[in-house]
Amino acid sequence: MSVANVAISQLENRLPKVIDARKHGIIDYCHAAFFLGMAWMCRKSEPRAAVAALAAGSFVLVQSLLTDYPYGVKKMIPFHVHGQMDAAFAASSFLVPKVFGFSDSKAASVFTGNSFVEAAVVGATDFSSERARSEESDYRY
Repeated sequence: MSVANVAISQLENRLPKVIDARKHGIIDYCHAAFFLGMAWMCRKSEPRAAVAALAAGSFVLVQSLLTDYPYGVKKMIPFHVHGQMDAAFAASSFLVPKVFGFSDSKAASVFTGNSFVEAAVVGATDFSSERARSEESDYRY
């Protein structure tokens, strides 16, 4: 297990659960917008990073739209499964620059940083699906 995976595991398991499903949804859509914006900004200077950011942003957006939480549109993914997917993304995000071939660029640090930020969000989120469903009925759109 790499040092990054150990650090991510520690973040995920030791943080207090202060993020509910509604807040997590907001964070997810901001996360998707960040990566889609990065794709746009890197499209000419770092095309490989732009493709990776487009893939990451698209993944986060589709996952968010399909999750069973207050901001999900088509509730197909249980919230706790969403959490497992987020944890996998956190654990693998630092590998993206190597896989896409831009590990020597400044854009690579965004994906490395994302590993730790994503792990912190996962670690601080209460992924109880029952709580996510009960919260949905409390919100008026």
